[in-house]
Amino acid sequence: MRRLIPALTLSSLLIGLPVAGVTLVGLSSSGALAQAIDMSHGEQVHISSAGPQTYDHDAQTVTFVDQARAVRGDVTIDADQLIGFLRKKAPDPNAPPPPQGDSKADNGKGDGDGAMGGSMELYRMEAIGHVHIYTSTDQAWGDKALYDIDQAVLVMTGKALKLTTPQDVMTARDVMEYHANTRMSVGRGDATVTTNDGKRIKADVLVAFSKPDNAGPAQAKTASGSDGSAQRSSKLDRAYAWGHVMLRTPNETATGDRGVYVFDTQMARLIGHVHVTSGQNQNNGASAIVNMKTGVAIMNPAPGQRVEGMVIPNEASSSKPGETHP
Repeated sequence: MRRLIPALTLSSLLIGLPVAGVTLVGLSSSGALAQAIDMSHGEQVHISSAGPQTYDHDAQTVTFVDQARAVRGDVTIDADQLIGFLRKKAPDPNAPPPPQGDSKADNGKGDGDGAMGGSMELYRMEAIGHVHIYTSTDQAWGDKALYDIDQAVLVMTGKALKLTTPQDVMTARDVMEYHANTRMSVGRGDATVTTNDGKRIKADVLVAFSKPDNAGPAQAKTASGSDGSAQRSSKLDRAYAWGHVMLRTPNETATGDRGVYVFDTQMARLIGHVHVTSGQNQNNGASAIVNMKTGVAIMNPAPGQRVEGMVIPNEASSSKPGETHP
């Protein structure tokens, strides 16, 4: 059963809903730290749109079209269409049972207390078309996004996938994921992370971990100007790469089959068919530890093999005394 309901009527179906849209109670992830682009914790989720809102009683979904927007705390989702997936909240084990004969009690069919089946909670959101997810510091773009509030996982697909922070930019061709509980960002398909200082990491699959936010409630309040659920930009700690891995600085390029890069130390380890190029000089081996800050690389050969390299001598060093070159 699908119902096309104007905003005013739909708003009257849920307790405390503004006329402009719908405010739903989302799940709270206990103990979760405030992270960038994380809607798994906080207070209510406010969803609104310029067009009609459709409530599907059988599917337990509410759909918003035309300039749809969902807001929870510092996180906003804009899209052509937003679909909220609802379910009945589990009863509070500490709450007293409702009196018998109460018209608001559940009648066993899930239809108690209003047309939406009683106290509902939002456990998943789907955004379709021109998706833009952002906080005061971080932004993400895609054609489609699915946010699982239970798992605190965001999955984005489409063309021109992009995630930006003040420190770096991540892009991918096929899929981008953000796992808030583990502070993990995943790019699949020609994935790239580019830092503000010109370093680039590229691979078929990139998995980057952000540093934990250790700010206390007082610092959080200062940063957000509200409560302790401040949303601060995540800073990358390390990145793991698989398949056609390339690390590039303005002066050096290193490639391999897989690798790991630590952002603070700017140290990288590459394994498998490793090539390190600096200018016209190149070294090849089975694995390498590369300092992307200084350009110094320690190359290791495969068992029973040699490290190979090509070094182009400086023309000036081969000049005879007194000779000059234009």
